[in-house]
Amino acid sequence: MSIEVQGKNILVTGANRGIGKAITESFLKHGAAKVYAAVRNPDSAVSLIEEHGDQVVPVKVDLTDESTIKAAAETASDVDIVVNNAGVLKTTSPLADDAIDALKFEIDVNVCGLIRVAQAFAPVLKANRGGAFVQLNSVASLKNFSDFATYSASKAASYSITQALRDKLAKQGTQVLSVHPGPIATDMGHDAGFDEIADPPELVSEGIIAALQAGQFHLFPDTMAKQFGEAYASFAENVVEANIAEG
Repeated sequence: MSIEVQGKNILVTGANRGIGKAITESFLKHGAAKVYAAVRNPDSAVSLIEEHGDQVVPVKVDLTDESTIKAAAETASDVDIVVNNAGVLKTTSPLADDAIDALKFEIDVNVCGLIRVAQAFAPVLKANRGGAFVQLNSVASLKNFSDFATYSASKAASYSITQALRDKLAKQGTQVLSVHPGPIATDMGHDAGFDEIADPPELVSEGIIAALQAGQFHLFPDTMAKQFGEAYASFAENVVEANIAEG
């Protein structure tokens, strides 16, 4: 499957900053008709509206609150592409006193949030001729980093769910894209101490558009991510993306 951005209506969770803001701006630059900025506080999208006018429509979405996601699906009933970008990261080792609490929080947002968004928007995408569903995962979904152990575990789980969504949503003509960035120059990357090795978020946003056009399932957009992608390519092609019967 392949999808062009030109003329499409997009919804981006966490659109107000970092990778989400870059995604919003790249989609509009490439001719998207409208972007729903799905954020916890709609006032945080004011700068996007000031720059892009009524092409940006703020909608309240909290990935831990199913009611806000369902309401957003009703508002954005014309959406063609859903990008679930929002996520959380805790700097926590598995031996830390707060490891279990951190994992529960990250699972609720990064994994259960993904499921909530997919459940709410799958029928919308089906009604609008399939479209695409994009999930921001991470290189940490493939390798656990011990200082970000619980985050890595949550992203491994979200990647697993993304694989299931690829199979299930293909039946309704929806393309699924799993995005695996490495260190990116965002507030989250800064807080994690990645400033010296971080790549610009535009590599992710422009990579998403190219990957959707190419009909890809995996995207490894930046310097570190490409190294992961090259090492992972054979397994991805022959196992993850292969038609292997369950059981």
